[in-house]
Amino acid sequence: MGGLGRFAALLVPALAFAQVALAQAPAPAPAVDTMPPPAAQSVQDQPGAQAAVARLAVSAQFASDRKPIRSGLNWRILSETADGSAPRIVARSADATPNFMLPPGNYIVHAAYGFASGTKRISLGSQGVNDQVQISAGALTLAGSIGDAPIPAGLLSFQVFVPLQGNSEGRLVTGEAKAGDLIRLPEGTYHVVSTYGDSNAIQRADVRVETGKVTDATLHHRAAKVTLKLVAAAGGEAFAGTAFSVLTPGGDVIREAIGAFPQVILAEGDYVLIARQEGQVYSRDFKVESGIDRDIEVLAK
Repeated sequence: MGGLGRFAALLVPALAFAQVALAQAPAPAPAVDTMPPPAAQSVQDQPGAQAAVARLAVSAQFASDRKPIRSGLNWRILSETADGSAPRIVARSADATPNFMLPPGNYIVHAAYGFASGTKRISLGSQGVNDQVQISAGALTLAGSIGDAPIPAGLLSFQVFVPLQGNSEGRLVTGEAKAGDLIRLPEGTYHVVSTYGDSNAIQRADVRVETGKVTDATLHHRAAKVTLKLVAAAGGEAFAGTAFSVLTPGGDVIREAIGAFPQVILAEGDYVLIARQEGQVYSRDFKVESGIDRDIEVLAK
């Protein structure tokens, strides 16, 4: 065999051995990233992370004597904005002395005491703030009577006005006050209108509300309750379905009612009663005396 033939014969087994060695060799391990891990984000950088907060403790006092207000308060905390837009409410409470946990910053504290209120601007730092709001306010309770007899609360309603420029009913503060309600108001003079029943038994009075005090006001009515009847004879059975009209002597309609014996509360004075029944009209004059409740009968004849 020539030299070239002997070299080829030796090369073939060597290649075969190399292929077997490669097949038996273990697969190489995956490459390992030796770069250090990224640094952890700060609390401020992490989305949704809770910012640091501080305690804002507030209370309210009457402006006159600095006595604490222990009930009837409603608090709103508004945050000031850097772009000059309107402040927004960030917290509320109805506690007398609430504690708010808020991020440090500038806030407007608003304390409402019924129809009165006080406002204060506060800068809240990381150490927290304990501050007071002063309110110039008092309270008013209302009642009604006829002589010495109190009128049941359910038969009374009140309107409270602020007089303006000689008009005693210049601005309505509340039109839904009931007897015995505690009405919290800014210090000042108010005009009160009391209505007994639902017709013309009305009384008016000016009352003064002082800071830190409760003013009890009783308005004295001169009125009575009358029961209207259409009868065939005095003291007889009342006709059902009768239509009644109560008028002043001048013809102004005060009250209208339908029934066998409707009850009407009227101010002291003179009246005309008209009764309509099955196409017939009957009338009589009558007088209301304060505190004397009675039947007013119209004879059907």
